[in-house]
Amino acid sequence: MDLTQRLQNRVAVITGGGSGIGLATARRFAAEGARVVVADLDRGAGERAAAEVGGSYRTVDVADQQSVDELFDGVAAELGGIDIAFNNAGISPADDDSIETTELPAWDRVQDVNLKSVYLCSRAALRHMVPAGRGSIINTASFVALLGSATSQISYTASKGGVLAMTRELGVQFARRGIRVNALCPGPVNTPLLQELFAKDPERAERRLVHVPMGRFAEPEEMAAAVAFLASDDASFITATAFVVDGGITNAYVTPL
Repeated sequence: MDLTQRLQNRVAVITGGGSGIGLATARRFAAEGARVVVADLDRGAGERAAAEVGGSYRTVDVADQQSVDELFDGVAAELGGIDIAFNNAGISPADDDSIETTELPAWDRVQDVNLKSVYLCSRAALRHMVPAGRGSIINTASFVALLGSATSQISYTASKGGVLAMTRELGVQFARRGIRVNALCPGPVNTPLLQELFAKDPERAERRLVHVPMGRFAEPEEMAAAVAFLASDDASFITATAFVVDGGITNAYVTPL
C-alpha cells in the first residue's frame, strides 16, 4: 500500500486551515492525495495555505450558519461531494480565564467559535455525507475535555467538553450509515497561538510543560498525522472516540525528572 495516497481524490474541508494544526493537516492531506479546501476567516493566511498545497480557499465565519452552509454546499456542488470534514477552527482569547474573571461576552464568543461551529459544520457536512453513504468527520477537542486544570480557561474547557460529547453522539448515531465521527484531543501544541501566549509569560509555559511526560509540546505535524489516520480507511473501525495525542498528560501522575 502506498501510504502517501491513502486519501487519493477525496474532498477534504479544513476549517481554520490557514495556520497551526489546520495548515499542517492541509499539507498532510495534500501529500496523501486529497483535494483540499482551506476554509478560514483570515483570507491572506487561507489563500497562502491553499496555494501551497494546490488546493482552494474559501472564506468562512464558522460561527455563522449561512457562511458555514455556503462553504459546504458550495464545495459539494463544485467538487462533487465531501469525503472529509476536519472541524478545527477555534479560539483561546486572553479574556477567557478563571470563572471568577471571565465575563459573559468572552464566554459566548468562545462557545460560538469553538462549539457552535462544530454543530454547524457537522450538520452541513452530514447533509452531503448521508446521501453518499460515506464520510469521515474529525472534530478538534482537547485534552482539557478529559481532565481538570487549575490554570483554567473556563469557556474554552467547557467548549471542548461539548465538542467531545457531541462527537460521541454523532459517531454513534451515524455509525451504520457509513460515516465515522471522531474527536482529536491534542495536548499543548507548538502553534503560533501557544507561542504568543507563552512568549508573554514564560513562567506560565513552564508550569504547563512540567506536566508533559515527554518533556515538550507537540508539533502541528504530529497532530496532522493523527488526523490523516482518522480520515483514512486505516481507521475504518474507529468512530465515536476521543483520539488522544497528548504526550502522556492525561495518564500521568508524577512525570519524569
